[in-house]
Amino acid sequence: MSSKLEEAMRAEDAQLVIPWARADALVCGVDEAGRGPLAGPVFAAAVILDPSNPIAGLRDSKKLSESKRDALAILIRERAIAWAIASASVQEIDALNILQATMLAMSRAVEALDPQPQLARIDGNRAPRLSCSVETLVKGDALDPAISAASILAKTARDADLYALHQRFPVYRFDLHKGYPTAEHLALLREHGPCAEHRRSFAPVRRQIEQEQTLR
Repeated sequence: MSSKLEEAMRAEDAQLVIPWARADALVCGVDEAGRGPLAGPVFAAAVILDPSNPIAGLRDSKKLSESKRDALAILIRERAIAWAIASASVQEIDALNILQATMLAMSRAVEALDPQPQLARIDGNRAPRLSCSVETLVKGDALDPAISAASILAKTARDADLYALHQRFPVYRFDLHKGYPTAEHLALLREHGPCAEHRRSFAPVRRQIEQEQTLR
């Protein structure tokens, strides 16, 4: 085989190397918080961890106490190469459906990263369309540290938003149930009707609206 042909083949092989397979490639973890609640935006976060500045204790945010999540969120912001938090509003959830709104929040979070990653690892089995390569990982928030970090940032950001929502609409006690359909939340929804931040496309809220319209 001629040397020129060998060089051409090596050049062709080099073009086939997956960009994020390099040791210096930037990989972000992505996760969401707030798909199940009846009120408030859905949040997503994207995190590129710094291998030279590790963070101990990263795991699925649901497995952590609120105080531990808050402490880790501070460390993630301080030590990560890049992080971003984004959301999709209640209006976007009702217009698109919760899955598509979640994908929108995820894509916003990844697009806000600086620098941009070569690969995004997404918790679960569905992923948004992104300009970088994408992998999905079921239970990734318990398996991948970057996804765990994203889970923590998304959860703490959404909880903070629900505390603020409680200040606006104290009768619903968003500070306690964070918008999830607990027995207390459903009872308060029946008593007071939905507020501006309740998701009207979700069945319990939709039924309450229909009942109120019937009584008019």
